[in-house]
Amino acid sequence: MRDCPWGFLRDGKKHIISLVGGGGKTTIMYELADFFAARGKRTAATTTTHIWRPAANYAADMEQVRALWRQGRYAVVGEEEAGSGKLVAPQENFWAALLACAEIILIEADGARHMPCKLPAAHEPVLLPQCDIVIGVAGLDALGRTLEEACLRWQLGSELFASGCNVLLDERRLAALLLSEQGTRKAVGERGYYVALNKCDAADAAQAQRVRELLLAAGMPPERIWLRGRETGCDDANGI
Repeated sequence: MRDCPWGFLRDGKKHIISLVGGGGKTTIMYELADFFAARGKRTAATTTTHIWRPAANYAADMEQVRALWRQGRYAVVGEEEAGSGKLVAPQENFWAALLACAEIILIEADGARHMPCKLPAAHEPVLLPQCDIVIGVAGLDALGRTLEEACLRWQLGSELFASGCNVLLDERRLAALLLSEQGTRKAVGERGYYVALNKCDAADAAQAQRVRELLLAAGMPPERIWLRGRETGCDDANGI
């Protein structure tokens, strides 16, 4: 994460961080979890919706959570959903214990069915009151595709984009989606809001930079925008 400009990564404070929006949230959540755990932070990852139960780092109780922390690893927690292979939100007593002990909690608070972006339904996202940071995620691979092709719950876009399912997602519309309270910024309120624009390959650097410029023009601080490459990130596009 050497190219990520987010200040909260190194501020030494306790944070409860929710990830919302399009595809790539789980990957970014575990990338962040690795980053914090490697720096000695007691780190946990969980969900308020659904995530796949991982092959490693799963903890069924606080004893297992603490054992992973002693090994310098992060813990993935959640109630196992029968027959699905997925985790849902941990039970209340487990959550309370985690909240008391963890220094960093990362929460996947939205689902996108692997699509690059999404429009949230009335019940989405599921942000807990304790959450202080929200990361909005969208994939650059949404650009040039129709709303129906690239966006989960595209039907909800008629008001935001004043158009139907065949509208093409360009840089301006993707930036609008990331900034809108009808879109990725829904229910953020006074929490810190950050953007991860995912899958920014070198070949797409100009498009990534254009989205970034639109976010900056709308008043978003540059240190809150991460243009994340498929492998190593877009250092040039981030301008750092």
